[in-house]
Amino acid sequence: MRLDDERESGNVEDLRGSRRRLPIGGRGAVGGIVAIVIIIGGLLLGVDPQVLLGIVGGVDGPAPQQQSAQMTSPGTGGEGTDPQRRFVAQILGSTEDVWTAQMQAIGQRYIPPKLVLFTGAVDSGCGLAQTAVGPFYCPNDQKVYLDLDFFRELQGRLGAKGDFARAYVIAHEVGHHVQNLLGLMSNVQAARQQLSPSDRNALSVLVELQADCYAGLWANHANRDRHILEQGDIEQGLNAVAAVGDDRLQRAARGTVAPDKFTHGSSAQRVAWFSRGLRTGSMEQCNTFKRQQ
Repeated sequence: MRLDDERESGNVEDLRGSRRRLPIGGRGAVGGIVAIVIIIGGLLLGVDPQVLLGIVGGVDGPAPQQQSAQMTSPGTGGEGTDPQRRFVAQILGSTEDVWTAQMQAIGQRYIPPKLVLFTGAVDSGCGLAQTAVGPFYCPNDQKVYLDLDFFRELQGRLGAKGDFARAYVIAHEVGHHVQNLLGLMSNVQAARQQLSPSDRNALSVLVELQADCYAGLWANHANRDRHILEQGDIEQGLNAVAAVGDDRLQRAARGTVAPDKFTHGSSAQRVAWFSRGLRTGSMEQCNTFKRQQ
């Protein structure tokens, strides 16, 4: 990716100097093969980490709030000299430029999310979240949370290499923020209360596929306006999207595939919707709810 001239967003909160004692046990604790599934499938596994734990563990509703753990004062995280932080800030800045214009075109004001960098665990508006949950967006405080160690997991265990693969992670979570600003998150949360577990999963798939499409939309406009993509970048992005398909993650974790347990969509679905956004650059074309009725 060509990012040398891209501005850095000022909406990055670096908490990587924080250290905390993590709670052990309790209703929110997940172990055994379920924990393995979360670790392997952590990428983009959910808007709210408490909802994620409820889906995986079979618990309806969010887990109870944990007591805030002790921590030291946050460090700078190498601001100004850390290439990973700079990359995140540049991608976030690019999403701000694209979505400001997109929301203005439909008569809406774009309020950028904060992106919180953390290590190990973090207190969010959705509760205490650990690294194993993966990158996530919390609608309660309108923040994206990211442990940069996940990028090593992305490249290693999931086999998704390259800058555009990492950019996709950020753009997908920002896509959830756009959904929240448009009122979709509150509508989905209300609808979930009336649905069976399998129907809740199906609804979650539609939410996630739209965020994939929005990530593709961002790349379309960012490249059109700033020419940020280089040869091979699109292939990297498509590989990253396919790597986090529910079917691939389930097969890797337990050797079988259970479509009724999908919460994010198959690899083919995720690639198709990301590609739609990348090809069209249209919010209307990203209406997964309308197209799958």
